[in-house]
Amino acid sequence: MPLSYCVLPERGVLKISGEDRVTFLQGLISNDVTKASETSGIYSAFLTPQGKFICDFFILGHGDSLLVDIAADALPAFKKKLTMFKLRADVKIDDISEDYDVLAIFGDAYAPKSGFYADPRHNDMGWRAFVSKGAGFDGAEEVPFADYDLKRIQLGLPDGARDMTPEKSILLENGFDELNGVDWNKGCYMGQELTARTKYRALIKKRLFPVKLEGDAPESGTAIIAGDKSVGEIHSSQGAYALATVKLDAVEEALTANGVALTVTKPDWMVIPEPKE
Repeated sequence: MPLSYCVLPERGVLKISGEDRVTFLQGLISNDVTKASETSGIYSAFLTPQGKFICDFFILGHGDSLLVDIAADALPAFKKKLTMFKLRADVKIDDISEDYDVLAIFGDAYAPKSGFYADPRHNDMGWRAFVSKGAGFDGAEEVPFADYDLKRIQLGLPDGARDMTPEKSILLENGFDELNGVDWNKGCYMGQELTARTKYRALIKKRLFPVKLEGDAPESGTAIIAGDKSVGEIHSSQGAYALATVKLDAVEEALTANGVALTVTKPDWMVIPEPKE
């Protein structure tokens, strides 16, 4: 399969440098920063102290710094939070979004090099890369963002605030465990207590699922109805598919959103544990 790529719009890039960059981030985010190298990235999230989602992002090592690939609209608030927490740590935080494009790359096996890495969430999502603004990717065909977005939605992968509600959503409702967004052995980080309790007590009552639509996609935020009850909510969509938060006890029921019938599908990667007594 020939290589293809798309520029991911609305992504920003933070550069985090300084001697304390790894230990500083390690106490704040859900994944293990020490696993980020120049050819191996991590997927992670920043949470409230109560364990609620604020933003998600990817991190890649880059010489004596770390590059953070994050939604552009989430970047300013995240940068501000990091600046508040750094205190006397030897850390410098710079918005370098004007210098870089973030690419998604698909096709034949590709040997990662500095700035390029396999998408850590799922093998079918190919690779991601930081490249100079406007550089594209030589030898690969550029494809529309919609192609990437449809693949992501069909696989059930969340995309920040498009699919998760800041300060309300929790990570394990949105697949972060199975999608390599949480490290359970790294030690303490902000929001860890709720995240761990949710896992070990099997407290999940709803999940983010791909859904097949039998009509035009309802707007994000549209309630999903089973009978006369609201059992979920539509999020991002592309073509005949959307991501939706649905209560686990309603996934087998007849569901509609603004009159559009929909069918829940469970991705192969998703693990739904039995509730514990």
